Amino acid sequence: MKDVWVEKYRPKTLAEVVGQEETVERLKAYVKAKNIPHLMFAGSPGTGKTTSAIALAKDLFGEDWRGSFQELNASDERGIAVVRGKIKEFARVGTTAAEGFKIIFLDEADALTHDAQAALRRTMEKYTNTTRFVLSCNYSSKIIDPIQSRCAVFRFKPLNPEQVKKYIRRIATEENVEITQDGVDALVFVAKGDLRKTVNTLQVAAALGGKVDAESIYKTTATARPEEVKRLLETALKGDFMAARNILDELLIEYGLSGEDVIKQIHRSLFDLAIPDQVKVALVDKTGEIEFRLVEGANERIQIEALLAHVVLAGQGMKK
Repeated sequence: MKDVWVEKYRPKTLAEVVGQEETVERLKAYVKAKNIPHLMFAGSPGTGKTTSAIALAKDLFGEDWRGSFQELNASDERGIAVVRGKIKEFARVGTTAAEGFKIIFLDEADALTHDAQAALRRTMEKYTNTTRFVLSCNYSSKIIDPIQSRCAVFRFKPLNPEQVKKYIRRIATEENVEITQDGVDALVFVAKGDLRKTVNTLQVAAALGGKVDAESIYKTTATARPEEVKRLLETALKGDFMAARNILDELLIEYGLSGEDVIKQIHRSLFDLAIPDQVKVALVDKTGEIEFRLVEGANERIQIEALLAHVVLAGQGMKK
């Protein structure tokens, strides 16, 4: 198990990209025309943005794609200096590629400072004849409008559960990993459409040896079982605050969850409760408030117990 499965099973061509059919068809049209505009890939992590950019370069330039493709991670070098230096120098140099241009791929472009983006806008405009830019970001709203207007924007959506399950079973078969059905379901739950996280989690669980099941998935990702979180909330709704607090202790100790992890799982489980929508609205509102307090540095234990107390009060309100 020396290979890193994320890289081993990364699609090599656009035709192999999973779950982004409409995007792939549009990109294939660019490959067929042997020309592309500036592009911006936006979407959640692990949905295929970087993979699609590399696959696009391979399909366009063939075996010599590395000479016409420069990848930079904007979160590492996010200031104006890197735009005026490294990016500008690469952009201004001509190319021997038959297509007449090369590609600069800026991963995590939403991490660029405002000044760096302003400088990038001018560079994109000035060197269009020799260089095309492909920008990847999680939040397109953090990219300034002048850059967005210069790009063809592609939205990458999270993969649906069936696509993720198919990918899991393919890797498990090729790597001779025995995985149970509840293990597959747990992977889908944990990854939430992030295929990179799915593959990494599967490899870590497989490295432990033996059968990969739900228990091993939850343990390796420090994720509580959804039924445990649901039991926590249902106990609180019944009015038994101390019992709910004991369940919370079990989750924190057994799974090693942080306060933010607990809040996120509580948020997901709230929608599975058999309670009126009006109560769900109030609890989601309170959950958001508690999550904000945690991000601002409040005490985890006090805030989560305050949320449980609010759930207890909501349960008592339903009985009246």
